[in-house]
Amino acid sequence: MVAQQPLRVVRCGGSKLSGARAAFSADAKYLLCASGDYVKVYSTATEKCVHILQGHTNLVTGIQLNPQNHMQLYSCSLDGTIKLWDFTDGILIKTFVVGYKLFAFYTLAGSEDSVFIIIPKKNEDFLDWFQLVSVKLPKTPDQEVEANELSLILDDIGQSPKCTAFGREGEYVASVRGLDLLVYFFKKKKVNRFPLSATSRKGANNYFTCVACHPKEDCIASGHKDGKIRLWRNFNHKREYTFSTLHWHHDVVMDLAFSVEGTSLLSGGVESVLVQWREGSDYKKEFLPRLGSTIEHISASPDGTFYCTSHTENKITIIHSNLSVSAVIQGLVKGSDVKTGLVVDPRTKALVLNGKPGHLQFYCLQTDKQLYNLDIVQQEYIHQIGLNQVDLVKAAFSAQGSWLATVEQREEKETELELQMKLWNYDEQTQSFTLNTRINMPHEDHVTALCFRDTDELEDGTPTLVTAGNDGRFKVWVLVNDSDSEKQSMGWSCDFVGSYHNYPATNCCFSEDGSLLAVSFEETVTVWNSDTWDLICTFCHPPGRIQNLCFGRLSCSKYLLGTTDNGFLCCWNLLSCALEWSAQLNVMVLQPDPLSENIAAVSRLLEGSDLFVFKPNEPRPFCIQRNVCRERVQWAVFIPRDVPDSIGSEKHQWLSRSQLYFLTETQDLLTFSTKSAEERLTPSSKQLAVEESLPMTPFSLLLGKHRHQQRSKENADLDTAVVQSHLAQDSPAIKEVRERESVCEINMHI
Repeated sequence: MVAQQPLRVVRCGGSKLSGARAAFSADAKYLLCASGDYVKVYSTATEKCVHILQGHTNLVTGIQLNPQNHMQLYSCSLDGTIKLWDFTDGILIKTFVVGYKLFAFYTLAGSEDSVFIIIPKKNEDFLDWFQLVSVKLPKTPDQEVEANELSLILDDIGQSPKCTAFGREGEYVASVRGLDLLVYFFKKKKVNRFPLSATSRKGANNYFTCVACHPKEDCIASGHKDGKIRLWRNFNHKREYTFSTLHWHHDVVMDLAFSVEGTSLLSGGVESVLVQWREGSDYKKEFLPRLGSTIEHISASPDGTFYCTSHTENKITIIHSNLSVSAVIQGLVKGSDVKTGLVVDPRTKALVLNGKPGHLQFYCLQTDKQLYNLDIVQQEYIHQIGLNQVDLVKAAFSAQGSWLATVEQREEKETELELQMKLWNYDEQTQSFTLNTRINMPHEDHVTALCFRDTDELEDGTPTLVTAGNDGRFKVWVLVNDSDSEKQSMGWSCDFVGSYHNYPATNCCFSEDGSLLAVSFEETVTVWNSDTWDLICTFCHPPGRIQNLCFGRLSCSKYLLGTTDNGFLCCWNLLSCALEWSAQLNVMVLQPDPLSENIAAVSRLLEGSDLFVFKPNEPRPFCIQRNVCRERVQWAVFIPRDVPDSIGSEKHQWLSRSQLYFLTETQDLLTFSTKSAEERLTPSSKQLAVEESLPMTPFSLLLGKHRHQQRSKENADLDTAVVQSHLAQDSPAIKEVRERESVCEINMHI
C-alpha cells in the first residue's frame, strides 16, 4: 500500500509585514522584510516581490545584512535558528541552531564570528524577562550547525528589538525597559543605569518605548509614552550625564531611527506622520503626513537614499530622503474584526473582506498583495477612542460579479441603530464598482445575512437579493426600472417580505438552481419557493438556534445542511422533507465547495480546531484534520482554481479543483498543501552547500551575476511557506462523524 501524503497547514500570505524592522540592500535596490515564517525580497523600483526566502518554521523576528558580505542576509526566528541567505538568488546558505526562541537580532561590522540576539531568560513563554547575549557562529562547511556558545551581555531587558540598539562602532549597547535606560560598555565591561521617575509635575509619562544610537557620535535617542524624545549625552559618566528633550508627538513614540550619517533623527507614532528632526541647535522639524496608519518601525537605507516605514495596517511605505513617497507595499489589511467574512470576487478570484475602516479590500492570494480598496462608507474615519464609527458589517457578490451588496451600521445605544444597504454595479469602463442604490434602514434591527440568487445573471433573469434581519423579517429585493425619474435608470426595490411567527431571521441561502430559498428563524429552518414565495416546508430537529445554513450542490442538491449552537450538524432531505442524518459536532464554520459536492466543516474544541470534509449523501467524512490550528477558525472559503491541481492522494482530491482558505481569530490566513517541504522549493530556493562568506571581489560579483542569470531562467516558486507539522497517521477505518474518529489525523502547531 502506498503511503498517503499528509496534508500540511501552510501560510498562504497575508502575514504581518510590520512584525520586524525592514532592511534595505546596500545599493537600496531591494527591501527585505519579515513576513510570517519567511522573508520577502521586494524591488524598491517596481514594488514586486522577487524572492521569498522560506525555511523557517516559526515567525521571523529579525533580519540584518551580513556586515562582511552585503549580498547576504541573516534572519532569526522563534524556531530557534539563525539562517544565512544569498537574498539576490534566494538561496539558503547555512542554518545555525541556537535552541532558544530568538526575539531580536543584531550584527556589528567589527564582530566577524559573533552576532547578538535577545532570548528568554528561561526559554519559557510566560516569563517576561529576556537577555541580550552574543552567540558565536562556527565556521564549518556543514549546511546546518549548532551555535551554542552564548555569552551574556545584558540581563532583564525587554524583548522588543526596538528597545535595544548598538552605539558608535559597537563600543556600547543601550537598552530600555520600563523607566530604566541601561548602557553597557564592551571595553570596560560595565553597565550604567539611568532611571526616570514615572511622572513629573506636568503629568508626563516617562516610560521608555524605543531607543536608537547615533552612528557617528556618542548620543542615544529614546522615545517615551507621552510623545517625548530624549537625547542623552555624556552617559559614560553615571552622574554627569545630560539629556535634551524634543516634543511633537501627542502620544506614544513608536520608533526612532537615525539617518546613515546621523544628520537627521526620524520618529513616528500613532499620528501616521513621519517626523524628520534635522541636527542643529534647535532641531528643525520636517513632516511627511497622512501615511495611513500608526508607524510601527522606521528603517534607513545604507546609501542614504531611502527611508521606509512599517504600519499597523500591514503596509510598508518606501520614502525618498527628501520626504516624498516612492512606493507602497500593501499586504492584507488586518483590522480589529472581519465582520464581512471571507468573500470571493467572481471576476478576479480575489479574496474580499474588511480592510481599512469603512473599506472593502480586494486581496490577491497569488501575489500576496492588495489589488485595491473600495470605499464603502465614504466618510472620513476619525481616530478617537470610544467614538462610535460607521461599521461595514456585510458584503455579497452576485454570481458573475456584476453586483455587490454591502450593509453598514452605526450604533450609539441599543435603541439607536442606523443601517444602510448599498447596491454597487460593476462598471466595465472604469473597471470598478459604482454606487447604484442606497437604502436606509432596510430592516428595523440588525441585518444578519444577505445572499444573491446566483442563476439570475446566467438566464437573463431579474437580479434578486435576499436579506434577513433580527426584526423577524426576510426581504426580497429586485432590480427594476425607476419609472419616477426623468431618465430611465435601474434601481433596487423591495418585492416581498416574509416572516415566521415573528422569530428573528438568522441565515438565508439559495439552492444551486435558485428555485428554493432557505431562511432560518431561531431554531426553525423554513424553505420557500423563489417563484411564488410560498412556504413549502419547515425543519426543526434537533432543537438549537441555527448558526450556519447551506444547500448541497450537484448530485447532492436535494440536501440542506444546518448547524446549531448546541453542537449538532443536521442534514435534511428536501424530497422526503425529513432529517436524513445528524451528528453531534460543535461546528463553527460550514462552507460548501462551489465546484463539487464537498462541504468543509470546522469544529472547535478546547485545544484547537478540527476540519471535517464530507458529502451530504454520506454521513462519514472522507477527510479529517485534527488541530489544523490552535486558535479558533472564524471564517473559511473555497476559491476555485484556474487549472485543476494534480493531487496524488485519493483522500485529498477534494483540493484539486478548489483551494480552501481559513482565517483565524488573530487573522492568520492559512490553507492546505499536499506537497512536502522539499517539493515546494525550486532549485533556487533549496539549501546549497557553498563556501563561507566570500570577500567582495570582482570574481565573486561576476559569479553572483552569472548565478542570478541562471536562476532568472527558472520559474520562481512564490508559493507559501510550510508551517511546522507532524506526519499523518492513517486510521484503519473511517468512523461516523459523531464519533469524531480520525481518518488522516495530523497534529499541527502554528
